[in-house]
Amino acid sequence: MTDRLDRKPSRLRVVRRTIAVLLLFLVVEYLVLPQIAGVRKSISLLAHANVVFILLGALLEAAAILAYARLTRDVLPGASRPDLWTVLRIDLATLSVSHLVPGCSAAGGALGYRLLVQAGVQGGDAGFALAMQGIGSAVVLNVLLWIGLVVSIPLRGFDPLYGTAAVAGALLIGAFSVLVLLLTRGEARAARILRTVARHTPFLNEDAVHRLVHRLAARLRTLVADRGLLFSATGWAAANWLLDATSLWVFLWAFGHRVGIDALIVAYGLANVLAAIPLTPGGLGVVEAVLTSSLVGFGTPRGVAILGVISWRMVNFWLPIPVGGLAYLSLRARRASRAAELVRLTEQSVTASDRPKDWLERHGFEIPRAGGKGSSS
Repeated sequence: MTDRLDRKPSRLRVVRRTIAVLLLFLVVEYLVLPQIAGVRKSISLLAHANVVFILLGALLEAAAILAYARLTRDVLPGASRPDLWTVLRIDLATLSVSHLVPGCSAAGGALGYRLLVQAGVQGGDAGFALAMQGIGSAVVLNVLLWIGLVVSIPLRGFDPLYGTAAVAGALLIGAFSVLVLLLTRGEARAARILRTVARHTPFLNEDAVHRLVHRLAARLRTLVADRGLLFSATGWAAANWLLDATSLWVFLWAFGHRVGIDALIVAYGLANVLAAIPLTPGGLGVVEAVLTSSLVGFGTPRGVAILGVISWRMVNFWLPIPVGGLAYLSLRARRASRAAELVRLTEQSVTASDRPKDWLERHGFEIPRAGGKGSSS
């Protein structure tokens, strides 16, 4: 009882601190940064912003989230794959938590795993899907960044930050390639190694770990062997990033400046690669700082860069928080309605069912009655 009472205040403190940090970023992002660009310039840009482009940017962001939901659904096994509407709400709820909690990927992944399992996906398949979704999406982002760098460096010159991002991307892709080789070519060896590790690790069951490795290897072989599925998943991952980047480009254009495509891809890629470092929820502050400075370095007017990035982050980061909360509540309500329907059907079947005696008589069996035929006095 005392432990529960102690735990509640600590959780409340974490929630309060998280809200305080988010409010601080809101103040800095929407009150301080526009001041840097100049009050008069900012008001002038806001007054002449193209509302149609702003709405188009929001629609592109919604399309990016939908593409991510298609990626999630593609990497799930067909036998237990939920419908797209359910997967979309699960991704929105996961995104909401990822934008609220430091260590965002872990917290969001835990919620996504639980919601997928509740939607009928087996635990191992849900874990594999989330891992492939996250790693595969990161690999695609780094490939897009490299393409942008190859095009941009001869035209605009080299920056030391490019090298850092390229090395980080190379390490990620290298680690992913090693993982694929271990699970497809060295499955038995990987299972033996991890089983030995689990044997000497508290709270791990070596047999369960052994089965999990073989299950993951089988799912990975299925994914690699199915070229159509592999291309589809890669395509949806690329669509997610490109639609998101296009949304940013449209928001910048709404304030009167068209950024070069190579500059956009490099700035966008750098910001999102560095945002993967779990310093703040969803890369809050990191994305804004890297994007704004990079765009200004590529020739975007400072006021346009600040207001364009802030407007884009409104729909990219802040809007999914309440929308994801509503998506989570709808999933909970659906689960509760299913449970209520199951109880109702059970009660109805019990009420409508025959008593054993009536069923036997209806099917031609004669039930001896006390004192009747065949009874002894």
